[in-house]
Amino acid sequence: MVFIDKSSGKPYYEQLMLGIKEEIVSGILKPGDQLLSVREMSRELTMNPNTVSKAYKLLEAQDVIITVKGKGTFVKALTTEMDPKSVEKIQRQLSELTIEAYYQNISSEELKRWVEDSYKKIKGEHT
Repeated sequence: MVFIDKSSGKPYYEQLMLGIKEEIVSGILKPGDQLLSVREMSRELTMNPNTVSKAYKLLEAQDVIITVKGKGTFVKALTTEMDPKSVEKIQRQLSELTIEAYYQNISSEELKRWVEDSYKKIKGEHT
């Protein structure tokens, strides 16, 4: 189940989106699996249903999930195509992170190791 850090500065809907994506890439959630309804998820995570609804709508817009009227919300298969806007956003975020790392005196080699370790973790490999 997705964990929401109430003390984090990151908006709850973003945490929920990332948590769902993490469960998909790690294999906890598989294509075709049904997500909890907005109401059930909001109750489970003790958050406002509008927040869950926003996360679900954004995940749908990103082609991560699909809602079937009267049936529920389901995980879609991982896409093999790259969305140029998403790639641009990730590049921008990585650039910002690199600047922060530089000012913390973190080497590019250390950053590369972190990225590789993160990928291994997602794939269930041990470092």
